[in-house]
Amino acid sequence: MTIRRLLAQMTVTDLDAASAWYTALLGRGPDARPMDGLAEWHLHDAFDLQVWADPARAGHSTAVLAESDLDERLAHLAHAGIRHDGPLDTPASRVLPVTDPDGNRVVFTGR
Repeated sequence: MTIRRLLAQMTVTDLDAASAWYTALLGRGPDARPMDGLAEWHLHDAFDLQVWADPARAGHSTAVLAESDLDERLAHLAHAGIRHDGPLDTPASRVLPVTDPDGNRVVFTGR
């Protein structure tokens, strides 16, 4: 057996509002809407970010995304108007947490 793909899922209250926020965060709209209540961004060959409408569970998700250029991501977030407290330096890398309107955390990590 081999696991070939990872789908990180962010659970939200309102799919349309969340899709707009994630579109701003990622710089493009979803790649797929495979079923009602679900939007997907295909970020790499074997990694997708799903946004799933489930109000009872919304706001308790975290995804960590390894970014190739954290400074470029910072500039993108500033242009998109997405608030954050800036990157944190750690011994291994810099990390940049952002929070979606439901309280889910997306953490970019990189140099």
